[in-house]
Amino acid sequence: MNTEFAQCVKKARAGDADAFAELYSTVYKDLYRIALVNLKNQHDASDVVSDTVLEAFSSIKKLKDEKAFKAWIIKILTVKIKNKQKEYIKTRNYREELESVEQEKTDEINYGGLEVMEEFRRLNEEERLVLSLSVVSGYTSEEIAKVTGLSANTVRSKAARAKIKLKQMLMER
Repeated sequence: MNTEFAQCVKKARAGDADAFAELYSTVYKDLYRIALVNLKNQHDASDVVSDTVLEAFSSIKKLKDEKAFKAWIIKILTVKIKNKQKEYIKTRNYREELESVEQEKTDEINYGGLEVMEEFRRLNEEERLVLSLSVVSGYTSEEIAKVTGLSANTVRSKAARAKIKLKQMLMER
């Protein structure tokens, strides 16, 4: 991590909103991508990212290690995603909503990626999270371990098993 980034984190912890905005600019694409692949639609993904940023801004003073900023904000995001997924389950018309949203998603995704996206959504929450962090956002197993509380070896194992499972599901189509 460069010293400029660490200085920016220090300024943000001291209450500098511009410094926080600069930090946010380094992670916002990853936050949105992770939210989008784990939630039903763009609106929910945007809401979860917004909630994450608000919570991170209001609690950045609690961040002890400047180097941990990215892992820290992604951990906040994963909690928000899990809460939103719990809301989906509680929703009475969950299946009907999911079908209409899946139709909306097919309009957003090219047909080559449609099968992969459909099968990706069939993976369990933990598998989707690990794959979205590693494959979609390019985080290392060590970084994912910090976010999820798992060991780096466990993250690598879960990612490998999820990839194999996804490949098998695609081959069965």
